[in-house]
Amino acid sequence: MNIIRSRKFTAQRAWGAKTIANMNGISTKLHWTDRAYEWHTNDGQEVFVVLDGRVQMHYIDNGSEKSVLLEVGDIFYASEGTEHVAKPIGEARVLVVETAGSL
Repeated sequence: MNIIRSRKFTAQRAWGAKTIANMNGISTKLHWTDRAYEWHTNDGQEVFVVLDGRVQMHYIDNGSEKSVLLEVGDIFYASEGTEHVAKPIGEARVLVVETAGSL
């Protein structure tokens, strides 16, 4: 058993993570960041949950770049092959559930 106070979590670098669990090839990690990630596609599906802060999520849909502002409690689901990049507005903490070892 483990209790994690996500709002208190910080990392020494942007996108630093604390692994919460690895279950049957799926990892769940808590990330802290204050900088954009990079455009990427995952090896599988990804669930991205904003726990603290705000994140501008950019993604490609039918060949066009789109963007949505994610706030606390919002969830972004990226199906396999969805190109996307998360750009926090200030500090953010996010929970990411994805195939273990994915970008």
